[in-house]
Amino acid sequence: MRSTPFGALLPFLLPLASAWNAPSYSGYQLVWSDSFAGASATLPNENNWNIIDGNLGVNNELQTYRRNTRQVQTSGGNTLQLVPWREGNGWTSGRIESKYTFTPQPGRRTMAEAQIRFGGNPTSTKQGIWPAFWLLGDSIRHGTGWPACGELDIMETVNGQLTGYGTMHCDVYPGGICNEPTGRGASVNIPSQDWQRWRIVWDRTSGDWRRETITWFLNDNQYHQIRGDQINNQNVWASMTAKPLYFILNVAVGGNWPGNPNGNTLDGYGAMMEVGYVAQYSS
Repeated sequence: MRSTPFGALLPFLLPLASAWNAPSYSGYQLVWSDSFAGASATLPNENNWNIIDGNLGVNNELQTYRRNTRQVQTSGGNTLQLVPWREGNGWTSGRIESKYTFTPQPGRRTMAEAQIRFGGNPTSTKQGIWPAFWLLGDSIRHGTGWPACGELDIMETVNGQLTGYGTMHCDVYPGGICNEPTGRGASVNIPSQDWQRWRIVWDRTSGDWRRETITWFLNDNQYHQIRGDQINNQNVWASMTAKPLYFILNVAVGGNWPGNPNGNTLDGYGAMMEVGYVAQYSS
């Protein structure tokens, strides 16, 4: 995998503002964002988000998502809180999916990012907790199955581990170009459970899909990159670079990857994922 230093990829990317509103970056225009304004214990803006209610039946996860401020709420401090709770023998949690979609444009760089922190429970009490910030191809809403729709995981972490994962899922299941269900991924150490910026950048400036890139960053530091010629299939590459995508924020509980919670797993705000903003930019 060819790795490009952050400065070489985006020499003009300099933050000009701070937390709680999406920052401005030199060389980019802010196209869409949500900084989760609203009173404490209210639902996020449903003009922007579908708030999932129900059990999606994927990955052997345990949680049932709720459209309820106990699981999904604005904090009153311009953040979103997604909170998992133990409910009897089961679990509930929060998941929102953007109604907004965007398509990375040819000849431009497109950037998507969020500012995220995790609840303060000790990492030893987070077995089975699985927060994520990711994208799906909008075609899944119109009949295309997974993983042909395309999926880009900007940040996932499991079991309280201070390791973040960025992954591409594509093509067919099982196997295929993206070796499903594993995907094409990389990991990065997370400095702490406190606020971090997670970003993905599509660079379509080359004019040749084989030289286009998708690059993952944590706090401006690149930790993963995939080029079109590594996928080596224009239609598969286009599912993640040239067709509409939408944002997802969720906290899953249990499932094939983290395994189930144990007797030490704590629920509530100490196990939540908190989001300061989600934003999409174009050069």
